Amino acid sequence: MRSEKYGAALRAIVFDFDGVIANSEPLHCLAYQRVLADERVTLTDQDYYSRYLGFDDVGAFAAIGADQDRAWTPEQVRDLVARKAIVFEALERDISVLFPGAADAIRRAAGALPIAIASGARGEEIRRVLVREHLDSCFTVIVAAEDTPRSKPAPDPYLHVLARLRAALGDAIEAAECVAIEDSRWGLESARQAGLRTVAVANTYGKSALDGAADLVIPSLAAMDLDALAALVS
Repeated sequence: MRSEKYGAALRAIVFDFDGVIANSEPLHCLAYQRVLADERVTLTDQDYYSRYLGFDDVGAFAAIGADQDRAWTPEQVRDLVARKAIVFEALERDISVLFPGAADAIRRAAGALPIAIASGARGEEIRRVLVREHLDSCFTVIVAAEDTPRSKPAPDPYLHVLARLRAALGDAIEAAECVAIEDSRWGLESARQAGLRTVAVANTYGKSALDGAADLVIPSLAAMDLDALAALVS
C-alpha cells in the first residue's frame, strides 16, 4: 500500500514507544529503583539515563547486576523483570502517560500511511497504554521486547518490523523508504543499522545530545512534519 500523497517516497513510519509516544521513562526509572532497593542495589537517575535506558528489562537488570557484581541467574533476572512489571503497572494506573500532542500526531500519521512501533518495552505495557488512549487501531505492526532475540541497539527490532510490514501490506517495502522516530542514541543506532532514515525527538535528551545521531532532530512528536519526513527518503 502506497500513500497517495507521498507516493513512492515515504512508505512507513516506525515509532519507538517509551520516550517518544509515552512519557514513561521516569516511571520505568522509579520502578527499577524500587525493585532494586529490595536487593540493596542503588540506581541513580543519572545512571539510568546514561547507562541503562537503551536496554529492555532483561538487558537492563543483567547489565546492572554485572556492574554491581551481582551474579544474578537468568531465573533471578526473570523474577526481577516480573516484579518490575507489577510496580510499573501500579505507577501508571489511571493516568495518561502520553506526551502532549502525541495522540494527535499518531492519528495524523496513521491517516496518511502505515505506522508501526519498534520498542524495547513489553508488549503488554505498550498495548495497555494504546488501548486506554484508543490508539491501538492506528498501528499496522507492533514489535516489543519479547519479539526479537536481541534488543536495541541491535537492528533486530527494526528488521522484524520491516518483515512484518511487508507481510501485512503484501508489498516489498525497503528500509530506506521508512523513517524511525527515536529518543535515544541506542534506538537511533538500531534503526540506522537496519537501514531506516532517522528522526530524534528531544524528549529524553536535549537537542545537543542528539545532534549528529539522526538525520533530523525535532523538539517533540507534536512538531512532527510529515512533509519533512518524506523529504528524508526522497
